[in-house]
Amino acid sequence: MQKLRVLIDKETIRKRVTGLADEIRADYAGRHPILVGVLKGSFVFMADLIRELNMPMEIDFIGLSSYGSGTESSGQVEIVGRLRCPIEGRDVLVVEDIADTGTSLSFLLDYLRKRNPSSLKVCALFNKPSRRKVPLTVDYLGFDIPDRFVVGYGLDFNEKYRYLPDLCVLEEESQGEP
Repeated sequence: MQKLRVLIDKETIRKRVTGLADEIRADYAGRHPILVGVLKGSFVFMADLIRELNMPMEIDFIGLSSYGSGTESSGQVEIVGRLRCPIEGRDVLVVEDIADTGTSLSFLLDYLRKRNPSSLKVCALFNKPSRRKVPLTVDYLGFDIPDRFVVGYGLDFNEKYRYLPDLCVLEEESQGEP
């Protein structure tokens, strides 16, 4: 049986999203960036972020897969949904829910660099630096979190729990003796 424990509550998340939007708005003043959301996990964060940004921008999404139905990344990354808008010569900001091992994000950044954007930065709401397997720079970071499997605020386990407003740790409930 699984139980959930709140790691970061919705109000703390809301305040940090506002702070990230302030940083991004200042850095992209006078520019018209393309925000690329990484599906599916980033959609809740990206929706809240763009409302807080309140500036001219385009949005697009890309789908990546490396988890399958488990709690550990397979290490094999594939693109399951491609960009629709051209990014050559444009300022691109990748919006990611969580930077974990860095494998998927590094793969995506290499893929996007080949399309010659004028700039390419990363905004991730959550970061697990202890799990990093490849070097990765996150330009706009919400929270460093411990190495626990988390769900909520768009993150899932087998397509469950995305709807939770808080970031929660998914724990196995111990089965005590009767």
